[in-house]
Amino acid sequence: MTKEALKAQCLQAIDEHQDAIIRIGQEIFSHPELGFKERRTAELVRSTFAQLRIPFRDHLAITGVRGDLKGRAPGPRVMVMGELDAVVCPLHPQADRETGAAHSCGHNAQIAAMLGAAMGLAPLADQLDGDVAFVAVPAEEYVELEYRERLQQEGQIRFFGGKQELLRQGILDDIDMGMMIHSHAGVRDRRFLIGCDSSGFLGKLIRFTGREAHAGARPFDGINALNAAALSLLAINSQRETFREKDRIRVHPIITKGGDLVNIVPADVRMETYVRGTNLEAILDASEKVNRSLRGCAYAIGAQVDIQEMPGYLPLIQDPDLSALFAANAETLLGAGTNIYGQELMGATDAGDVSSLMPFIHISTGGYDGDAHSKDFTICDPEMAYVMPARAMAMTVIDLLWDGAAKARAIRESFRPKFTRETYLQFWDRFCAGTVDRSSF
Repeated sequence: MTKEALKAQCLQAIDEHQDAIIRIGQEIFSHPELGFKERRTAELVRSTFAQLRIPFRDHLAITGVRGDLKGRAPGPRVMVMGELDAVVCPLHPQADRETGAAHSCGHNAQIAAMLGAAMGLAPLADQLDGDVAFVAVPAEEYVELEYRERLQQEGQIRFFGGKQELLRQGILDDIDMGMMIHSHAGVRDRRFLIGCDSSGFLGKLIRFTGREAHAGARPFDGINALNAAALSLLAINSQRETFREKDRIRVHPIITKGGDLVNIVPADVRMETYVRGTNLEAILDASEKVNRSLRGCAYAIGAQVDIQEMPGYLPLIQDPDLSALFAANAETLLGAGTNIYGQELMGATDAGDVSSLMPFIHISTGGYDGDAHSKDFTICDPEMAYVMPARAMAMTVIDLLWDGAAKARAIRESFRPKFTRETYLQFWDRFCAGTVDRSSF
């Protein structure tokens, strides 16, 4: 059998399951669940793996599921990944009435496409010179932080992102490279977006502590923590001209608690902020400037400040060789010139963390209308959203694992990771402890 004949058989199998793939996507869309709570969606993944006779492990990072398709010979292991969780968007027509969860970011399509690729590849495993892992991962959306803090305190998780947890637990240690797709809101056409940038971010929880006093009778006895916080916003804004345009640094603090009563000098003031950027060194540099602003303003007022550093997500690194393989298959499906290249996506994803340890691609797809994370987000082309990505990913897996998995081996051997799992975990530990040496990046 030639590689082209194998791809044709794979596409035929996916086409035979097209209605089922779309039905899976719509089923998940109608029953959104938030991160680390995706039990219904995880069960759907498990039942599909069982129908395809793909062995699986579940309850990974609480709700994650991994199915493993064995090839005809030992070789590289390629991962196809999808995200289980929804985002909080209570005004969306399909939002869960109790939780406000809604699939207004398209993760339901990721799971449908991942399972669709499994449907195409499962009958052909004996033609692959390596293995395929299909991974349904929880909790990409960085939401419900208090709930996740409780999980953290109970020892159930260390990180707030599901892919970070899978990395921490060693569940991806045997993976050589991976791929996934993501919706691109507002792109109605049949297009794939290749090589899009995505920023990383760090999180901060900030508490200014002053001294209470009667705001009318004896304000001079108090230390106004709100003044320190307000001054720090100006200090952070004064740093913006030091951020290089190419690094795309974004800092957007908010005050979440401004005091207790209007007639009491505020003594307990809380803030939150992210520090975003497209490369880790610049993010760490900006983070230091933000911390310096916070501490300096607390000192100026006579207040105290506590800065709790929160691991965010690393910038996304799109592997060029994997991107080229996917792009060629996308044009085979949609026609020459249909791909869009190099758009900036200033959001963040924990796929960035995975891409720092292995060759990885995070492909955006058309077929969507409305704005991401908004009430008007919807799928306008189910075949493009659910089925076409399954076809393209399955074809790319065949490219990688054909002819002794020559392409996969070459990509694996040429890749230079930013981290090993051990150094990755050490980095986040040092960041939280305030001891990261950014010169090493």
